[in-house]
Amino acid sequence: MSRQVIFTEEALPPLPIYSQAIVSNGTVYASGNIGITRDMKLVEGGVQGQTRAALKNLEIVLKASGSSLANVLKVNIYLTNLKRDFAPMNETYSEFPARTCIGVAELPLGADVEIECIAAVA
Repeated sequence: MSRQVIFTEEALPPLPIYSQAIVSNGTVYASGNIGITRDMKLVEGGVQGQTRAALKNLEIVLKASGSSLANVLKVNIYLTNLKRDFAPMNETYSEFPARTCIGVAELPLGADVEIECIAAVA
């Protein structure tokens, strides 16, 4: 089994004990992304702004992994408030494939949404 840890300075840095993604046997396993800035502050625009920022960072990590958003196979989305944020997050997310959306009690740095994915290497 091959296993390659992905790190790109173009994307937001992961916390010290995590990687941005792992590539194994032609598949990218991207870590969860929240909508933050380089100085670890939540982006403006609520769940939609955070969703856009998380997807942008995922796009950068996938590119560094030899993949892209077009090659995403499965997505997991975590929301801290399903009732309030599901519809607005869906408006921003709508163009992507199969996914699971889960309500959670809390996310890092007080984020409203976290997104992780599995993608094929291009």
